[in-house]
Amino acid sequence: MRNALPARLACLLAPLFTFSAAYAGSADTIPTGDALSRTIASLDTKVFDAYNTCDLKTFGGYFSDDVEFYHDNAGLMTSRDAVVDATRRNICHKVRRELVGSLEVYPIKDYGAMEVGSHRFCQIDTGKCVGVGKFLNIWRYKDGQWQMTRVVSYDHHAIETGK
Repeated sequence: MRNALPARLACLLAPLFTFSAAYAGSADTIPTGDALSRTIASLDTKVFDAYNTCDLKTFGGYFSDDVEFYHDNAGLMTSRDAVVDATRRNICHKVRRELVGSLEVYPIKDYGAMEVGSHRFCQIDTGKCVGVGKFLNIWRYKDGQWQMTRVVSYDHHAIETGK
């Protein structure tokens, strides 16, 4: 009878250990459904907070080393350093980005997610929003880190006034 107690405890505690192991492993998996949408929305906020405050070290960390960034007006950039340098030269202390509407987020099996949305750009000195555009970002989840590997920024045009 004395030997039965450890066996019963083991049976009672086994589900807890199984749950703990499964939960710990979930940090290495890509979220799904609403959790994926919340994750990508949070990443969008963080990357553009860094963009808007010219925190280029943080901003750059959201891009893979070999990112491909397609911009309808600026052309193709094929490295993190090129994206960060273009942001430093053309964006920092000049304009800020604001999300327009909501994001669309779609899973990419065994890779990450696709983020689609619209944004506007406002002059820092006047506060006037002067341009809008659309974007499609491909996010990769690897080794516990999310990074953009492809960015398509397009349909940039001036905001029409008087409407």
